[in-house]
Amino acid sequence: MSQFAKATFAGGCFWCMVKPFDHYDGVISVIAGYTGGHVENPTYQQVCKGDTGHTEAVEITFDPDKISYKALLDIFWQQIDPTDDQGQFADRGDSYRPAIFYHDKTQQEQALESKIQLQQSKRFIHPIKVSIEPAVQFYPAEQYHQDYYQKQPDHYQRYHQLSGRAGFIERHWDDKNNKS
Repeated sequence: MSQFAKATFAGGCFWCMVKPFDHYDGVISVIAGYTGGHVENPTYQQVCKGDTGHTEAVEITFDPDKISYKALLDIFWQQIDPTDDQGQFADRGDSYRPAIFYHDKTQQEQALESKIQLQQSKRFIHPIKVSIEPAVQFYPAEQYHQDYYQKQPDHYQRYHQLSGRAGFIERHWDDKNNKS
């Protein structure tokens, strides 16, 4: 019997960070939520005001016997603009900053190595600015935010396109056949 592991990533609006991970074999669950702040059980409204210190993120429970943490890192990098640490696409501010929150030393090492490899690949002209930090308390977002791409597919698709995310992914990752 395998033991499940956790991975936590922030990449702007958490709505757009659930779907890319949701369809892989070995991914048990993807929960939208908040991490890194100083308020217990924050609400979406509190986080949006920007004074709780939280970042919108996703917490992924996965079976490392079926999908590796390295594979999850590859998926993560292909969902964001790794050169923008001030937010992502249409969403600006600390609550939308990109970050990798590692759960153990191995994840930390793999995250750092993947960041170095991406920088050395020269895929991006500007430096990679994604923060790599220890995971702290994660609070699931309100139920209406969970699996938003399934509950509100038309709104999700419009947002994914109009925010600039879809075009960016297509321009920078089309060679990876990314279909998020």
